[in-house]
Amino acid sequence: MNIRSKLAWTFILLLIFGITAISSYSILFIRDYLLEEGVEEMAGDTRHLAVAISNLSSDDAFSTRFEQVARTSEYRLALYDSTGRSIAVYPDSLAEMIDRSLPDSIMARLSGSMAEPWMINRPESERLISYFWLPDSRNNARIIRVSQFKDRIFEPIKTIRWIIYYGMFISIGLVILVSIWIARYLTRPITQIKNAARKIAEGDVEQQIDLKRSDEFGALSDSLNRMASKLRADTEQIKRYAEKQRQFFADITHEIRNPLHTISGALEMLEMEEISEEKRHKYLASARKQTERLSRLFQDLMTLQRFDSGEYLIEEKNFDLSEISRHLLDWYQEQAEEKGIDLHVDTHACRVKADPGKIEQVVDNLVSNAIKYTNEGEVRLTYNNEGNRVKVEVRDSGIGISEEHLDRLFDRFYRTDKARSRDKGGIGLGLSVVRSILEAHGTEIEVESETGRGTVFRFDLPAADPD
Repeated sequence: MNIRSKLAWTFILLLIFGITAISSYSILFIRDYLLEEGVEEMAGDTRHLAVAISNLSSDDAFSTRFEQVARTSEYRLALYDSTGRSIAVYPDSLAEMIDRSLPDSIMARLSGSMAEPWMINRPESERLISYFWLPDSRNNARIIRVSQFKDRIFEPIKTIRWIIYYGMFISIGLVILVSIWIARYLTRPITQIKNAARKIAEGDVEQQIDLKRSDEFGALSDSLNRMASKLRADTEQIKRYAEKQRQFFADITHEIRNPLHTISGALEMLEMEEISEEKRHKYLASARKQTERLSRLFQDLMTLQRFDSGEYLIEEKNFDLSEISRHLLDWYQEQAEEKGIDLHVDTHACRVKADPGKIEQVVDNLVSNAIKYTNEGEVRLTYNNEGNRVKVEVRDSGIGISEEHLDRLFDRFYRTDKARSRDKGGIGLGLSVVRSILEAHGTEIEVESETGRGTVFRFDLPAADPD
């Protein structure tokens, strides 16, 4: 049984029970009220009948006048003398139903004068009886007995009962209709939320719940909509990560396969006996170069993995950037001259607070890339203080990077020109390592480039603490 049926049956049963209880109580209350009113009315009528019968003369017309009084009152009357013997009865059928002489218990109760009638109202009895003493009667009657069937008193309740029953049945019918409507009204948003939640659980994260309500259901639907929106964003991110992971494994497989093929080919050539010494040295150099390439690949991968897992701690300390710039000048001056480009490196003192080994790796990577992709012009490494930060910039006049590649430039194994990058020995991890190191330092790297007009990489570091 669903919640709508449970709510509907709950409302119906509760309201039917309430209506039935109220109707039953109303009938019982009206019954008791009618009986109480009937007793009071009968007591008053008994007094009036007592007065009327006391004034009847004891002659031959007594019976006729008594019958007229009794018929007018619509009660059953019986008269007794002072000894309790019956002297007159109306109607005649009543004579067979009453005692010819009153019991001693009743006579003892009625002896003497009584201001009020003595009412006998037994719950198990079908009749209501009252006795009254007639002390000043002009005839032989000294006790009057007035009785009537309770059904006469309860006769109006038959009509009232049917009115209550009709009202109860109509109310129950309305209750059923209203309960079903209320149950549907209350459960409609629950059903919508349930269906939407099921579809979201099945993977339909585009599902939206349109409940324009300001109550708890509205708040719940808004929460589910936000959850679905978050799931959509997470799903898109997971898809991007999956695509990057697929591309990552494809690239790393390709990067490993090429050097291995080269090394395997070089070893096969070295196994040939008739190979010249010059070629032997050539193949050995090629194998050594590819081995170094693989070593750099796994070293960069290990560096990235450590940064990703948070295991690669940055040891910050104060040091001078001029130390790094001089090393780079020594390393790349000759290479720049061989390509016919100018290498300008700042060597003035400038102290920063960072990990010197990691920052040297960053600058080394940027400068080597700049020289690698610059065929003419210059490469510049500059740094200067700007308040409490030090801006570092590597600028070249090389081939540049088109705008379509800038967003993915720092992705792992991503190359703007894969063929030319491999020719130059690149493995597509250098800039990823650069970004990871700088992110660990709490800073970001920026890039500006234009095809054919060069590229600029810049980042900033905190200035060294004062001594």
